Amino acid sequence: MSLQPRSMRPFIGAKDFAVSRSFYRTLGFTETVLSPAMCYFVRQGVGFYLQDFYVPDWIDNTMLFLEVEDVEQYWQALTALDLPGQYEGVRVLPIRQEAWGKEGFVNDPSGILWHIGEFNKQ
Repeated sequence: MSLQPRSMRPFIGAKDFAVSRSFYRTLGFTETVLSPAMCYFVRQGVGFYLQDFYVPDWIDNTMLFLEVEDVEQYWQALTALDLPGQYEGVRVLPIRQEAWGKEGFVNDPSGILWHIGEFNKQ
């Protein structure tokens, strides 16, 4: 097929839509309100849709991987935000080394698990 994809934008839900919107703005994403129940968040061309929709089984099984250039540098900025101190239920787990690279983990206020990592340089 000769068609080239331009982006991939997952849809994620929120237990408390207002809290999740605030959380993602705090992370540095720019928000575009699309409707009273949906927003688009983007940062440096990477984006996703946040919905005012909550199904526990769906949220509890949602994981996203955000690749960054330098996970150590990203983690310094991330931990300086004190997200667990600002948002109930948020967890920030330390970076760990894997055979393929390094990653750390963040649970958003709804419980969605973000893998934030950097692949080994080839």
